[in-house]
Amino acid sequence: MLEAILLVGGQGTRLRPVTVNTPKPMVRAAGVPFLAHQIARAAAAGVTHIVMATCYLAEVFEPYFGDGSDFGVSLEYVVEEEPLGTGGAIRNAARRLTGGPDTSVLVFNGDILTGLDIAGLVDAHRAAEADVTLHLVQVEDPRAFGLVPTDSEGRVLAFTEKPQTPEEIITDQINAGCYVFKRSVIDSIPDDRPVSVERETFPGLLASGAVLHGVTENTYWLDLGKPESFVRASADLVRGVVASPAVPGPRGESLVLPGARVAPGAKLSGGTVVGAGASVGAGAVVTGSIVLDGAVIEPDAQVTASLIGDGATVGARTVVDAAVVGDGAVVGADNELRAGARVWCRAELPPKALRFSPDS
Repeated sequence: MLEAILLVGGQGTRLRPVTVNTPKPMVRAAGVPFLAHQIARAAAAGVTHIVMATCYLAEVFEPYFGDGSDFGVSLEYVVEEEPLGTGGAIRNAARRLTGGPDTSVLVFNGDILTGLDIAGLVDAHRAAEADVTLHLVQVEDPRAFGLVPTDSEGRVLAFTEKPQTPEEIITDQINAGCYVFKRSVIDSIPDDRPVSVERETFPGLLASGAVLHGVTENTYWLDLGKPESFVRASADLVRGVVASPAVPGPRGESLVLPGARVAPGAKLSGGTVVGAGASVGAGAVVTGSIVLDGAVIEPDAQVTASLIGDGATVGARTVVDAAVVGDGAVVGADNELRAGARVWCRAELPPKALRFSPDS
């Protein structure tokens, strides 16, 4: 049996207003909560028992996933009354694990989409007889991430969390947010205060002589912290750029869920999802976007690389490009939203109220 801890406690502030009513891992990507993709991939890799470390809006997870039997795993839930940091969350969730001190425990974040070979990571951890094994990826600009240089055998040499100067950028390998821990290492994390594994646990283990192993696998990897990344991830799942057993339909240019209505003459492409009960009017063009349940895209609107929230309305002839419209918001006709614009939940934007270009 392989056990896992899934970290889903964050508030997702960079995704607001998407996460005002829904925790980030429960926002729907490719038609289902993003968490469903992670659970499905973990189950396919042989994980049988997952403990979810929850905090923000913790009450929404269990009603959807239940005991996990419908998803091929056994699920349990642990709630943090106050945020404990990554290390504290792992330690808090570990009380629901059943394995002994030498067992391997997979730990992964609820906001990373990756094509990682999970079973291969676990095998590498066991072969290296490591205390902790980290999935690493190489990126062009590592400044926003934790750097993890390794030697020729994969042994971790150092940790630099979000380097601030050019001199600190000594590698392009970053911490990709998926780990395999020896259970006894988890039990050594303090349980009475917040702890960061990135800033405290990993550097402390390295200083103590523990074996930290890095596996660099340059597969698909995307941090879903920002709206543009979340929308891209959904589109890539729909188009099959990255595989997930949880996508509720065939791979293609669009995914239209049951109960949605797409008028003749409307065009959907680029991995667009139209949620249950949503509607897309005649002449509308929706490209690479997420249209959540009950949303309305009125005739001749143009929506590109954007997220339209539950029950929101995009008016006729309105252009929404790389923007977010929150749950229940109404964007009137003939508006133009671009370049990261965010309309808050239940806000109302009158017709012809906002443009980014001259009115022709």
